[in-house]
Amino acid sequence: MTVLVPPPDGGRIVDEPMSEALSRRYLAYALSTITNRALPDVRDGFKPVHRRILYAMHDMKLNPQAAARKCAKVVGEVMGGYHPHGDASIYDALVRLAQDFSQRYPLVDGQGNFGNIDGDNAAAMRYTECKLTAAAQLLLEGIDQDSVDFRPTYDDQDQEPVVLPAGFPNLLANGSSGIAVGMATSIPPHNVGELIDACQALITDPSTSTETLATIVPGPDFPTGGVAVEGHASILEAYATGRGGVRLRARWEVEDLGRGVWRIVVTEMPYQVGKSKLIEALAELIEHKKAPLLADVRDESAEDIRLVLEPRSRTIEPDVLMESLFKLSDLEIRFPINMNVLDATGTPRVMGLKACLQAFLDHRREVLVRRSQWRIERVEKRLHLLEGLRIVFLNLDEVIRIVREEEQPKAVLIARFGLTEVQADFILDTRLRQLARLEEMTIEKEFKALSEELATLKSLSSSPDKQWKAVSKELDAVRKALVSPRRTTMAEAVDTSALTSIEAYLPREAITVILSERGWIRAAKGKVDDPSELKFKEGDSLGWLVPAYTTDKILIGASDGRIFTIGADRLASGRGHGEPLRLMIDLDEKAEIVGVMTHVPSGRLLVASKDGYGFIAPEDDTLAQKRGGKQVLNGTMLSMQRATGDHVATIGDNIKALIFPLAELPEMGRGKGVRLQMFKQGGLADVTVFEAAHGPEWVDGGGRRRNWPDWKDWLGKRAQSGRQGPRGLRKFR
Repeated sequence: MTVLVPPPDGGRIVDEPMSEALSRRYLAYALSTITNRALPDVRDGFKPVHRRILYAMHDMKLNPQAAARKCAKVVGEVMGGYHPHGDASIYDALVRLAQDFSQRYPLVDGQGNFGNIDGDNAAAMRYTECKLTAAAQLLLEGIDQDSVDFRPTYDDQDQEPVVLPAGFPNLLANGSSGIAVGMATSIPPHNVGELIDACQALITDPSTSTETLATIVPGPDFPTGGVAVEGHASILEAYATGRGGVRLRARWEVEDLGRGVWRIVVTEMPYQVGKSKLIEALAELIEHKKAPLLADVRDESAEDIRLVLEPRSRTIEPDVLMESLFKLSDLEIRFPINMNVLDATGTPRVMGLKACLQAFLDHRREVLVRRSQWRIERVEKRLHLLEGLRIVFLNLDEVIRIVREEEQPKAVLIARFGLTEVQADFILDTRLRQLARLEEMTIEKEFKALSEELATLKSLSSSPDKQWKAVSKELDAVRKALVSPRRTTMAEAVDTSALTSIEAYLPREAITVILSERGWIRAAKGKVDDPSELKFKEGDSLGWLVPAYTTDKILIGASDGRIFTIGADRLASGRGHGEPLRLMIDLDEKAEIVGVMTHVPSGRLLVASKDGYGFIAPEDDTLAQKRGGKQVLNGTMLSMQRATGDHVATIGDNIKALIFPLAELPEMGRGKGVRLQMFKQGGLADVTVFEAAHGPEWVDGGGRRRNWPDWKDWLGKRAQSGRQGPRGLRKFR
């Protein structure tokens, strides 16, 4: 066996701690992901892949007037020349630039199947064709005039732009989203007309506040329309800090069918919500009885979106139906705002509305100055040549003689007329017919026009005020080219407190809630007279049996101190075994159910922990709106029961019992509570509430209920140790 020994100098072996080696390499990967993949540039609003796609299409001369080319050709050019990644990721980015439901201002004019709002994918790149749109041309305008920096491509074979000239604030106009390592970005689309108006306000007065800008740009303008119901204060805060969110709802209207019958028609979807998936979700809500006011949903869309929602009853208020669906489905979404971008130096920053617009304006001014300088150089070069031609026209006969007779006409021309070498070469290359009288007039006219242009350009380059005026004029032209009406309406959310509650429309039918020991829950119609006849899965048994009505809220207490709320109308039918409770609520795997009951408005609950602490909790405060429930007791909950009585009886693991007035317990919304009974070791075994007039009851080991006639002998004050309980007393129920 041959053993390979490394050379004495170490060769390629690096001696360093593994943690440092990994952290350094991971940091390099993270920075590469942040700067070269996930975050857009604040100046042009693009990530590298989108910038490379547009530049490659510009290089292929796929302007709006040209014929479209196969997307496979474009993807190949991008991948081979600029973007050394998979063709699928490049094509996906190209497709998104062409989708009018993804981009507020599409940058690629796609021909063929580029997907739809239902969520269907685009056709393969070999079938589709594309070219640039007018909006994309505005972003690329001036790129061949040294207006931006270029850098070598990945293989050093060509050059690519670091940033595009960007004729309009594309970052905010089309938005962006991405996930990097340790940071993410999410920027909604806006109306370009409003953005340019805000830019004009900043040009006029750079100290314009974000509050003023927010009146010009009232909020996002999504390509799919919809209604933004976020308050102005929230949007203002998001624009000021760069972080926040906006609630976006579907646009809907009521269609009157006559004789009091009506239905809802949804005409606009929230941004990035697939219509087909939404319909599936609504149908699932109907099937699982989670949308009790909705009877049916169907898609009647053709060119326009038309989603029909049928109410279960014509007596239901349309606003109540829609408010319930907004809570249950993606008919309402919250679009996050996290304006995390790369600034002009390539540094990731969270920037507000004003900072983003100012960065764009600074970029446009720089582009203007560089373009002007590029033009100045070319005008000066042309004027220099024209000056030589003017000398020729003044001495035409002599110039012709020199050219015909001299052996070195170039040197003679330079010495005789004081020409430069460039002028002499140009004169010698000039055709004889260009020396006609008519051409002399044309040259003089061109010389005068270029001289005036040069003076204007130099004046522009030396005057910041003129530069800003020129930027403002360019933005006005862009606004006229791209202006379109706002699609997303800004509105305030409906005050739901003024609407009739959903429960008012539910039929009030008697049911029995059945919860098994293993956590399967269902609702049987009517009253269950004989629980022994109930059937459960093998190895399972009855845990809780609670009489209720379909309009009730069911409170479920868990050992982790949380109380969950479930609408009785949402429970599965009692014909089967029901469904797992953990699918309806976010119940921890280690938590156990300690109490199940119906909610009684203005009622009170006694909650107690295993450590012997407890308090009275108002039932209305324990209602939870989320699957995660509401944390009520800080500790391991032992008992949750209704506080209908005037005395509390406790018994500990040490079999000592204590009775004290219920009035000694405080009423709290959440907390640890106060000590119910003192224990030297062990904890609380059980607790109950009873009326003094009837006395407490308890269950012996054989399951028989026993009265406790002499309970007053155990009467004391809260937090005492108590005394040995009656023979056989271990639990009260």
